[in-house]
Amino acid sequence: MEGGHFKHPLFNSKKEPMTTATTEVHEIKIAHSPDSDDAFMFYGLATNKVRVPGYKFTHTLTDIETLNHRAITDQFYDVTAISFHAYPYVQENYTIMPCGGSMGDSYGPMIVASKQYTLDEVKKLRIAVPGTLTTAYLTLKLFAPEVETVTVPFDKIIPAVVAGEFDAGLIIHEGQLTYATDGLKKIIDLGIWWHEQTGLPLPLGCNAIRRSLGTEVQTIATKALRDSIQHAIDHREAALDYAMQFARELDTNLANRFVGMYVNERTLNYGDDGREAIRRILDMGYERGIIPHKAHVDFVG
Repeated sequence: MEGGHFKHPLFNSKKEPMTTATTEVHEIKIAHSPDSDDAFMFYGLATNKVRVPGYKFTHTLTDIETLNHRAITDQFYDVTAISFHAYPYVQENYTIMPCGGSMGDSYGPMIVASKQYTLDEVKKLRIAVPGTLTTAYLTLKLFAPEVETVTVPFDKIIPAVVAGEFDAGLIIHEGQLTYATDGLKKIIDLGIWWHEQTGLPLPLGCNAIRRSLGTEVQTIATKALRDSIQHAIDHREAALDYAMQFARELDTNLANRFVGMYVNERTLNYGDDGREAIRRILDMGYERGIIPHKAHVDFVG
């Protein structure tokens, strides 16, 4: 969910729902990451397979850490992907959509290195991280509060660790499936660690929607997103083919596996344990001084 800020042609389609000359068309500005899982999720809306009369959805793609900071500073987007870690910083202006999130069921961000380290040793290393507002970073600090970190663009972390610039790297996205091809070793999967500590899935990212839109528009946009996710699940082959353009060198089998990890039944509905996990990780972050604001987690509807 990171990379340069750009707009893909398919995500900027000028096609609009059929309207009469007097019908007002409401634009909903959506921002998400240029990744295969997000592309898969938004396939229905991005290709106009899913339409909402009277509404036009425009899509901007940029990396998750940039979206975290933009949600804090300018609230430009109506719907934006953010890390759950960022939610306490934006909760006055955004609420969480009850669908479209990413959770790891006993898997998630990993610490990798060129050589094997014990868990005690890794806590003393200098680790490249993909951003201090990512949930990966929050989970790392829960695991190892004193660890030294340096922010590096997520897609530069593996090359930097291979080059010896850092002792280890905290990897997210497709790197979770490809690190071994670069000769790196997994030190710990923080999704497994979190599940061992709590018995819960690890909440990573969500889609948030501006409170100022009001309940009616929030409900309409949420249904459109859920319908887009369901359409992709129901038309998996076509949606995966579309998502491959964002798969960052994954072959089809790995891309299918990656999409399955982060777009599934939990993406349609977090479930009670998923909602509990969101509250738990944000409460823990606040109690341990990582997050300065207590989170008041609420959802559309």
